[in-house]
Amino acid sequence: MVYRFVFDVDGTLTPSRQKINSKFHDWFLKFTNENYVYLVTGSDYSKTVEQLGKKLCENVERVYNCSGSDVWEKGKNINTNDWQIPDDAETWLNIKCRQSSFPLRTGLHIEKRPGMVNFSVVGRNATLGERKLYARFDSVDKERIRIAKEFKIQFPNLEAVVGGETGIDIFQKGSDKSQIVKDFDPKNDIIQFFGDAMQPSGNDYPLKRVLIDKDLGLCYNVKDYKHTWKILKNDFT
Repeated sequence: MVYRFVFDVDGTLTPSRQKINSKFHDWFLKFTNENYVYLVTGSDYSKTVEQLGKKLCENVERVYNCSGSDVWEKGKNINTNDWQIPDDAETWLNIKCRQSSFPLRTGLHIEKRPGMVNFSVVGRNATLGERKLYARFDSVDKERIRIAKEFKIQFPNLEAVVGGETGIDIFQKGSDKSQIVKDFDPKNDIIQFFGDAMQPSGNDYPLKRVLIDKDLGLCYNVKDYKHTWKILKNDFT
């Protein structure tokens, strides 16, 4: 049996939308030299490189971007889902953005990525401080969970899950993080999955559910990169 280590990025290896800690980067790079490591994130490849660095992204076995709809190996794209959000769903999201009681808008509220879109009321152009303001608002108001539930009722053929601090990831049913399981061997691979959003409304939950239901490995619900680092040092080195 072979351990396959799968990591979310935002909130697991880095603070949300920020670069990896330099000391953790150097330690984790050595870890990728000694283990089979995979990344799975809702972000696109360019953002992942921006956060983790080119060397680390090309040193892992594979990077599953856009929740697995855009796949990279050693800096080369090997598969991309060309799905586009329907016009009526995009219109519905724009209406919800205008109706939100959160007062700040920074632009790029619907970011289109391979096989998915990311919806954000505050907008993808928000600064770190503006993102924190929205995160505090959402922690009380639960706006993202509410919008995601309403979206799934309105568009039952699509999926919406809370991702990161400010966004909602939207895609076709089945195109969540659980889709990466098909690339592993259930007879020989034991998947060790690390993520920070494993609650039912989070974008790590679909992969967690499949791993547990099919007894394919273990899941670690972490608080931040320091928690991830501690588990790896204590249990796997």
